[in-house]
Amino acid sequence: MSPAVSGVARLGAHGQSAWYDNLTRTLARGGLDDLIDRHGITGVTSNPTIFEKAIAAGADYAAQLASLGSSDPEAAYWALVVDDIAAAADRLRRVYVSTNGDDGYVSVEVSPLLAHDTAGTVAQAGELFERIGRPNVMIKVPATPAGLPAITDIIAAGINVNVTLIFSLARYGQVIDAYFAGLDRLADPSRVASVASFFVSRVDTETDPRLPDGHPLRGHAAVANARLAYDLFEQRFAGTRWDDLVAAGARPQRPLWASTSTKNPNYSPTLYVDELVGPNSVNTLAPASIEALTDHDGIAADTVRRDLDAARSVFSGLAEAGVDFDDVTAVLEREGVESFAQSYRDCLQAVATALSGDAT
Repeated sequence: MSPAVSGVARLGAHGQSAWYDNLTRTLARGGLDDLIDRHGITGVTSNPTIFEKAIAAGADYAAQLASLGSSDPEAAYWALVVDDIAAAADRLRRVYVSTNGDDGYVSVEVSPLLAHDTAGTVAQAGELFERIGRPNVMIKVPATPAGLPAITDIIAAGINVNVTLIFSLARYGQVIDAYFAGLDRLADPSRVASVASFFVSRVDTETDPRLPDGHPLRGHAAVANARLAYDLFEQRFAGTRWDDLVAAGARPQRPLWASTSTKNPNYSPTLYVDELVGPNSVNTLAPASIEALTDHDGIAADTVRRDLDAARSVFSGLAEAGVDFDDVTAVLEREGVESFAQSYRDCLQAVATALSGDAT
């Protein structure tokens, strides 16, 4: 095996899928092949921030924008996105086939402006899935209170779902409930796949400043939170109810570690990869993470199952230090929703500028 792919490839050897947390037109039209073949990437995620950066870059989208002849920036935005998602899904179709539908997905998010609109989310999820017309597409739905019933309805409609913006164990439990409720309404639950995107690095980014300088728990909350989430996954996807669903063909809703690039330069650039390796899970890797893993041969199996007692003690320690972790996760959810909404608005503005011919 080439050293250039050792780190990423070892995730797969330990039962964890590596998905690429980035999408551009260049990737969708061919660049993904190299990531699949050389790096073992088995899926792709996108979000409004990723599309904002890609579309704002301009050149790859100029010809299509010029051909649309539309004065509606939102319609034009979705035309660009649908084309990229469909092309990426086609590139990943061979992975989807070879894994019998366990991998090979590309994710696209409903409008972030629908984060508090259950009916609107369900309607747009159905429209997007039908419009893209590929079986290996996942519709991303935020784990907001309004998103939870939408998840159930979308799963019940036989549509793959990537549940995004999960930060707390309590909300994660509700996401699992929503998935089970959707499966219960399907005559053939083998029709759908789902992942639950548990955000990682942002937890440390929000928690660390609430602790005094030099506090020993700085840099520990995110991994502890994810490890307890994985433990909850293993508990919930077991037992009689789950066994009955498996007998009908259901797939587990795998935990997906999102936001795993390190934000603090004092932490290892592969911290949120090394410490969260486990079977039946996914790690989404940004370009910087792929680079950091290039010559990294320190990937070990089952690190996500380690030190659960220590993980629990992190949260008792945070409470003793006066950190309200419920507030941490509430802030992260609110800011995550608004961040994606702002990226969406910014992207629509960039499209509007290009349609008007004012782009420089």
